[in-house]
Amino acid sequence: MRLYSRLLGYLRPYRAPLAMAIACMVLYALTTTVSLSMVSPFMQVLFERTGAAPTLGVTPGAQADPARVVALAQEPLRARDPARWPMVLRARVERAIVLARPIVALERICLFMLVMLFLKNVADYFQSYLVMRVEQAAIRDLRNDLHAHLQTLSLSFFHSRRTGMLISRVTNDVEYLRNALASGISTMGKDVLTLIGALGLAFYASWRLTLLSLLVLPVATLLLGWIGRTMRRRSTRAQERMGDLTAILHEAITGARVVRAFGAERFETEKFQRTNQQFYEAYARMRRVALAARPFSEFALVLVALAMLWFGGREIFLHHTLAPHQFVLFVTALLTTVSPTKSVAEVSANIQQGIAAARRLFDLMDTAPEIRDAPGAAALPAFREAIRYEGVTFGYPDGPTVLRDVSFSIRRGEIVALVGSSGAGKSTAMDLLPRFYDPGAGRITVDGVDLRNVTLASLRGQLGIVTQETILFHDTVRNNIAYGASHFSEAELRRAAEAALAHAFIQALPQGYDTLIGERGLKLSGGERQRIAIARALLRNPPILLLDEATSALDVESERLVQEALEHLMRDRTVLVIAHRLSTVQHADRIVVLDRGRVVASGTHRELIDQQGLYRRLYDLQFVA
Repeated sequence: MRLYSRLLGYLRPYRAPLAMAIACMVLYALTTTVSLSMVSPFMQVLFERTGAAPTLGVTPGAQADPARVVALAQEPLRARDPARWPMVLRARVERAIVLARPIVALERICLFMLVMLFLKNVADYFQSYLVMRVEQAAIRDLRNDLHAHLQTLSLSFFHSRRTGMLISRVTNDVEYLRNALASGISTMGKDVLTLIGALGLAFYASWRLTLLSLLVLPVATLLLGWIGRTMRRRSTRAQERMGDLTAILHEAITGARVVRAFGAERFETEKFQRTNQQFYEAYARMRRVALAARPFSEFALVLVALAMLWFGGREIFLHHTLAPHQFVLFVTALLTTVSPTKSVAEVSANIQQGIAAARRLFDLMDTAPEIRDAPGAAALPAFREAIRYEGVTFGYPDGPTVLRDVSFSIRRGEIVALVGSSGAGKSTAMDLLPRFYDPGAGRITVDGVDLRNVTLASLRGQLGIVTQETILFHDTVRNNIAYGASHFSEAELRRAAEAALAHAFIQALPQGYDTLIGERGLKLSGGERQRIAIARALLRNPPILLLDEATSALDVESERLVQEALEHLMRDRTVLVIAHRLSTVQHADRIVVLDRGRVVASGTHRELIDQQGLYRRLYDLQFVA
């Protein structure tokens, strides 16, 4: 019930258009039912005008006195006696149609049917339009909430899940839910009301035959329930295979360079085909069950209709308890239930798919971020004195310990470098400062304040980060530099680009700062991408700067330009830098050497060279022939 309550929560803001849609559905069902009710007088006009005419307002199969019908029709509707309204209204309709001259009656029936069909189609259009507005608005809100929640989740969440699977949740699962909402609201409203109206007419025509025809209902209900439960299970499996398919496609596209470099096109093609076959089989099993609902319901209704023809014929010819025009009305009403019953059976499969998708979506939305603001967290004051790592220990979930009792400090205005062999824990130590992760033991403080006691926004607002893997977006150069902010002026943005030595090559681009740079900035060289990232950091003017292997993937010329841009960026800032190339950190105020997650040495370049330790060995590997 909680699942349905949450889904209804997304419809609640749109109560007014939903109520209007339901009103249109009621009008649609009402006009459909009234149109069907004209079958009986139509048959009377055509075939039973030989004397006193059977009436609409008496027991089926009986004859009535036309004088009594006229008297009833002339009786005014009195508010004090509403019980007589149906009889009087039926008598008025009967007088206007059944007792009129045949050609006049036929004209009136045709005109009345035309009006009813016009109203029916107008109601159908407006209910469809209003339902579309409601379901699209609800899905828009759900998609927004889902994306907003993803932005709150910690990096560890994304590291443990495939990107394509998450994309599938936001696209395929949301689409399944949208389809369930659209068909559920419209079909379960319009068709169910039409079904009720048609059954009501059938009861009016012959309650005995209608009750007999409904004996098949419990069996059909049990079978449709089994189909729904099976659909939910198989839909879950099919959507999981679609998530796998999306993940493989995403990886093949983003890793296109590696795929071609290793000649793995055939390998990727075969992997995609295997997963695609698995999705095909899962989807076919799901639809095999879903497609059984419609023909089963149709066959059951036709079987009932044929049985009713036989029983009705006995009522007419043997027992004379049913008038022919009433029997035609009964059969017409019963056959009218075929289409809405099939639609209800079919939409129940869509609803089960939507429920399975909604459960996965809400499971994702219920995933709590591991890193969040503590209750009562305060904003971090402007940085003044020092950053301190105090006995920090950290290990990734289900992984080994990466940092062990790490302690060092960075005073304001200092440049501190982290060096060590690959896997020593340098990047992990840096990732703890912006709270991408929290230490398992120990703490990190800024001016004596534990980072876990301040808000994430205020902490990260004082940090600028430039990494080896520069992340740019499929947008203009201007929007990539000013990413996430709109309060910077054109002059400020240009000064940042000039300081990052990026202005010259930006101006040479086809549209300058308005040039689209492609996904991940692939239209730019590696050095140009890094300088855009440096300009982004310069524009924010952060007091604390984190540089993670910012030049390791560049050629000599690009490294020189980026290094010069970094010197502009580091000026008058507190900097924590990681570099494999020791030439880039020789002038740091202090170098912290990590080995297997522990601090094994700390000092200036000259001091560490003289100690003949790990730093000296790393230096000799890079510079001594």
